[in-house]
Amino acid sequence: MGSTNSNLVEEHKSGHISWQSPANIALIKYWGKYPVQLPMNPSLSFVLNNSVVKISVDYTHSTGNEFRLASFTLNGQPNHVFASRISGYMQALIPFFPFLSHTILNINSHSSFPHSAGIASSAAAFSALALCICSMEQEVGGKDAGGKTTTEDNFFRKASYMARLGSGSACRSVYGGMVVWGKVRELPGSSDEVATTLDKGKVNPVFSTLRDAILIVDDGRKEVSSSAGHAMMQHHPYRATRIKQATANMRRILQALTEGNTEVFAEVVEEEALSLHSLMMSSSPGFILMRPNTLYLIDRIRNFREQSGLELCFTLDAGPNIHLLYFEKDQQQIGAFIRESLLTLCKQGRWIDDAMGDGPVRILEGR
Repeated sequence: MGSTNSNLVEEHKSGHISWQSPANIALIKYWGKYPVQLPMNPSLSFVLNNSVVKISVDYTHSTGNEFRLASFTLNGQPNHVFASRISGYMQALIPFFPFLSHTILNINSHSSFPHSAGIASSAAAFSALALCICSMEQEVGGKDAGGKTTTEDNFFRKASYMARLGSGSACRSVYGGMVVWGKVRELPGSSDEVATTLDKGKVNPVFSTLRDAILIVDDGRKEVSSSAGHAMMQHHPYRATRIKQATANMRRILQALTEGNTEVFAEVVEEEALSLHSLMMSSSPGFILMRPNTLYLIDRIRNFREQSGLELCFTLDAGPNIHLLYFEKDQQQIGAFIRESLLTLCKQGRWIDDAMGDGPVRILEGR
């Protein structure tokens, strides 16, 4: 992506922009990366509907030649750790958005879900922030990086590229529905640099009603961050095998999505989830993010599926919490199963009821 020569013009000395962006749950897992934030293997995810982050940015033109993050709040409270990460990210974007070099920002972030609930909060946050900055560029200069009026497609591609620089999986939260990130031979236009939506013609309508019950096993801070886990893949003994596995699983799940094959879909999703955690355990040093109740939940979910004959499966992100995936037609039965058999294994009986969403939206509001 090129840089822009847009400057804060007189009529845009200040402004206010808000975007709401969803978290996403990966079905084919992204694990391991190359500089800068490029994936070792392709991934596929879908965005959630209710688990969202809203970012509001107030910007002001500075007479000096410096960028400054004047304030950052998370759910109404200052958060110095994340503020430092945001500030570093914004400064890294200055070559792409030179107007940031003389801009003062006040950023407010609000999450609809707990920070450590097993949902990718950083993906939602950085995608919303990237969308805000791309909208700010339009307001400031009205042009894209090439000096032309930005088309909707180019706007979201650029936002996906910029979101990736903050958090790799954030590039997938810029779009709705099923989203692919990484070069896939079977998908022309797919890329390691930006995410792309999976054409609806390639997804059987049965998958449009996917729901996600997020079972909270542990909401504490992870012992090993995802960034550290990604770094361990550089010299992982199973790195080459993992790339081969993910590529093959991508082909399998794309075919299952097209054909409406929910059985193969479930097989691939669960294999990917357990492979992700096996890679963590076989890293050097190895680490375990699952908890005993994670395993108990998996066992109960598999037994229930066998006994009930319902179409459901589980996945996990880099943490202990379970994402129970099922279809809307079975919502009543799955809800009863969760309440009667699973909540005793969840921390304080907590779970989040969610579903596939349509992607980010710009929030138009007064200052």
